[in-house]
Amino acid sequence: MASEKAKELAAKQKAEQKAEKLRKKNSDDPRDWGRVRQIVEAYKRTAEIDPSVTWWMLGVGLGVAAVIIVLGLLTQMAWWAYVPLALMAGLLGAMLILTRRVKFATIKRYEGQPGSAEVALQLLNNKKYSYDMGINANRQMDMVHRVVGPMGIVLIGEGSAGRVREMLNGEQRKHEQVSFGTPVTTLVLGNAGGQMKLGDLQKHIEKLPKALQPFQVAEVKQRIRALDAVRPKAPLPKGPMPTPKGLNRAMRGR
Repeated sequence: MASEKAKELAAKQKAEQKAEKLRKKNSDDPRDWGRVRQIVEAYKRTAEIDPSVTWWMLGVGLGVAAVIIVLGLLTQMAWWAYVPLALMAGLLGAMLILTRRVKFATIKRYEGQPGSAEVALQLLNNKKYSYDMGINANRQMDMVHRVVGPMGIVLIGEGSAGRVREMLNGEQRKHEQVSFGTPVTTLVLGNAGGQMKLGDLQKHIEKLPKALQPFQVAEVKQRIRALDAVRPKAPLPKGPMPTPKGLNRAMRGR
């Protein structure tokens, strides 16, 4: 009897493993993909926006490999020492180019769309920074997003410059009232003068002067939660906004 139950359990586990493997194979969620598929998907989506990525990867990869091979020949190294090194270094060079071009293509794909700020905010170090999308929004899809970290609080506006500036001023006053001296910086996303380009947003936030220690960041987050608890729900449309989470996951890996 025990043997039959053990066989049934083993068969059940095998069937579950097979079903899970099939689910991941057909999944559209990058978290279910293997590393190779993530790289392939990142390359395909980047090539749609930036066809030159193929030539950049080939040029850098082959160039790096060629330099190492030439050095190996000049120093009379054994071929089995420099050939594998050349292949690995060339592949690494190509992957570095892909990573850079993926970021460029992602920004180009989503720039100007509602919620595009998340392209940059997802690249922030989540151990230092936290962000909230759409803490305030109107029916015209003007939005205010928030980042909290060592620099204090950053409020980012997306949408019509006039309307979003008014929203930012209101949010700045609210956050200053509960943050007790914490710096509150406001930015308007866009390509016009005085606005912050999407491609520069991540680095700009990271370069802001440090104003808070980690324990102070935690205190600010608690005060902000109290503010969010009493604010009316932002009138965002039903259904997901076109955010680039999938492509960014494919770029960063699991």
